[in-house]
Amino acid sequence: MRSTVVAVVMVMCGMVARADVKPQKDFNLQRFAGKWYRVGLAYDSPGFVPFRDKLKASMGLITPLANGNVNLTMWDALPMGCIRRVYQYERTNTPGQFTYFSARHNMVKDITVVDTNYTDYALVLKHKVFHREYTQVALYGRSQTVRNNVIQKFKAFALGRGFSAASILTPPPAGSLVCLG
Repeated sequence: MRSTVVAVVMVMCGMVARADVKPQKDFNLQRFAGKWYRVGLAYDSPGFVPFRDKLKASMGLITPLANGNVNLTMWDALPMGCIRRVYQYERTNTPGQFTYFSARHNMVKDITVVDTNYTDYALVLKHKVFHREYTQVALYGRSQTVRNNVIQKFKAFALGRGFSAASILTPPPAGSLVCLG
């Protein structure tokens, strides 16, 4: 019984920790727009574990729409070729927070731009409250490499969200990403 209570409290604390994450202060979508590379990922879904060592940096293009929504086009260089995915993020009443429908998981997820300096890096939390396995922390850079202190900030944030050190990845660059564009 005691271990059940401890487990429930730990899960509830984890949900509160994600719920209290605030977006970048004075978030500016126009400055955030453009090309980004995903250079870090914290994700511990059991289905993802076999693919961790195959992950490479991927490229995304953020395109703001007139209504405040965002299109995100992501390109991943995989051994069998390039994969292009398009996501449509819907704005919320809070700048820096969006929602989108995940066709893969068949649910609406929340996207929060937690921290960015717009020119070098962005720290983004993708989550669905109450469903730990759908939560990710991503580190984006304007190039395929970012400064070590930014990587340490990303890792500390992910650890603070309950991710294990083993689930925090900084994939190698994907090279020229010739499949893009």
